[in-house]
Amino acid sequence: MKTNLKTGLTSFLTVLMLCGLCTGCAAKQDEFSHTLPESSSIQTISDLNGKKIGIQIGTTGEIYAQKIPEAQVQSFTKPSAAVKALREQKIDAVILDSEPAKILTESDDSCRILVQSLVEEEYSIAYAKENTELGHKIDSALDRLRKNNTLADISAHWIGENADQISYQPDSSVKREGTLIMATNSSFPPYESKNSMGEVVGIDVDIMTAVCDQLGMNLEIKDMQFDSILPAVQNGKADVGAAGISVTEEREQLVNFTQSYATSKLVVIVRNE
Repeated sequence: MKTNLKTGLTSFLTVLMLCGLCTGCAAKQDEFSHTLPESSSIQTISDLNGKKIGIQIGTTGEIYAQKIPEAQVQSFTKPSAAVKALREQKIDAVILDSEPAKILTESDDSCRILVQSLVEEEYSIAYAKENTELGHKIDSALDRLRKNNTLADISAHWIGENADQISYQPDSSVKREGTLIMATNSSFPPYESKNSMGEVVGIDVDIMTAVCDQLGMNLEIKDMQFDSILPAVQNGKADVGAAGISVTEEREQLVNFTQSYATSKLVVIVRNE
């Protein structure tokens, strides 16, 4: 299934309106009682109104941030840079996918993730509109990898308490012909990041390696800015885009997408105050 952005945005805006009404009632009560102290900390999504919010440029987080009333949206090329700015009190919050958010906040207790998430999204692989044959082949490969539990095994190596970050190893017995070029962004762990050797590793790399086993192809990875991935696929500089990409109507105007292979949530990171 593909994420319905209109439905997600409608639900998101409804939550903001309802939370805003509740916040307004609380504020009115405080005005008369003078007993509740003001707090600058962000506890709910409605508290994001008028705040400085960091996002990774080109992501769906940017779309949702722009819908928050009076929010000041600041773009970053890497999620880690946005979280750094949050720790340095240059911004008030960061909107990011749940798994990268967990990794970027686990090193210390200066930041936390709000319990309430914005929306649930599904990741898919992008390919050029004219390359429908490749899209069908990848979908068939994903079907087989799902049925034999390879997709679940890959995810278990990168997500969860027992994650060991051991990469999927390509099948050496497969006869290969041709190369599949994958465009990605290596600042999105655990889906893609760089190891100590400078190699791009992670869930998306492992999945595309397994897909190439099914297709009998070699895999070549091109690391680039996130907002350059879909144009690279559209212009033929890459065959596929795999970087925790969720489907939106705007993106579907540029490229086609395979079936989903992972589910994530869009969350809010704030400082502990």
